[in-house]
Amino acid sequence: MTTRRVLLVLIGAVALSVGLIATSQLGAQDREVKPAATHPAHGSLAGIPQRGIVLGSPDAPLTLVEYADLQCPYCAEWAVRTFPVLVSDYVRTGKLRIVFHGLAFLGPDSDTALRTALAAGREDRLWDVVAGFYARQGAENGWITDELVDDVVTEAGLDSGRLRDARSESSVTAELRNAQAAADAAGVHGTPSFQLGRTGGALELVKLRSLAPEGITPAIDALLRR
Repeated sequence: MTTRRVLLVLIGAVALSVGLIATSQLGAQDREVKPAATHPAHGSLAGIPQRGIVLGSPDAPLTLVEYADLQCPYCAEWAVRTFPVLVSDYVRTGKLRIVFHGLAFLGPDSDTALRTALAAGREDRLWDVVAGFYARQGAENGWITDELVDDVVTEAGLDSGRLRDARSESSVTAELRNAQAAADAAGVHGTPSFQLGRTGGALELVKLRSLAPEGITPAIDALLRR
């Protein structure tokens, strides 16, 4: 290869690298850490039973399993647009229970947020903590600070110091591994993903039509009519 060709290759590589960095920075600007705000789920959860990773009555005829990464912007969009509708129309009325399987696809902040939520699940407040993180979701890997975690946990009515200590306990690690194993068995390769079926029976992956309520409610209604 001539000296001229070597220079051209190097210049091209540098240009590509600069372009990728610029794209990354633009993406980060689009997803700055949000100020504290009331997530729609907070109000809708009042009075609904929570037990560990499960929201809703154990006697509900249908179960929806949600696979989510707390840093995933599409998960946050689904949580804002569709989750409150499901809670109001199906969970609160005893037709549906929802199981949360958290995954840490996107890096260390995913793991920290997920462990915090799972620790809160030991005190039956996982869904409140999940809503708190989605309300403040920021650019990937850099927005989960101790101060933000404390705000989310305190807002959920829990002791932040106790919960942060619990994140490394074996039961939390086991729950995280169980979720990953369930995702692998179901063939889940991205978030958000969902399985739906009769409680205690076989669950099937649901192909969302959109992140809006009508993307999943037809499948729920069809099962309820059987």
